[in-house]
Formats: sequence, C-alpha cells, structure tokens
Amino acid sequence: MFQDAPIYHQLVAERGDVPARVRDAATSILRELDHVIGAMSLPARSMSPLPIRQPEAAARAAFAPPRP
Repeated sequence: MFQDAPIYHQLVAERGDVPARVRDAATSILRELDHVIGAMSLPARSMSPLPIRQPEAAARAAFAPPRP
C-alpha cells in the first residue's frame, strides 16, 4: 500500500505500525461482539440479567464532568 512512501516507513520505524495495531484491535473487538451477540441470541438459562461491567477508575475519571 505504501511501498513508494519513505515517510511512511520512517513513521513505522519511529512509532510502530499503528494501522496494523488498529486493525488487530478492531478484529479483536469484532470477535468479542460476535461472541456477545451470539450469546444474546441463545435462549436464556435464567431470568437474571448479565452482570454489568463497571468501568475502571481511570475510565470513569476521563468521562467525569469538569469540577468548577
């Protein structure tokens, strides 16, 4: 894709292959979603809902509104 772009090769050498890492992360997320959606389509074994995963403290802080 970027065979004739020396700047791309320099950036990959400096920062790593970010597009490849993003593709890997997206593929992993898609697999996890397929698993979750597949589990949701199965008949329920009990009436209790699935546990809700709470975000970690750092993630909660990132989305917290700024304090006055």
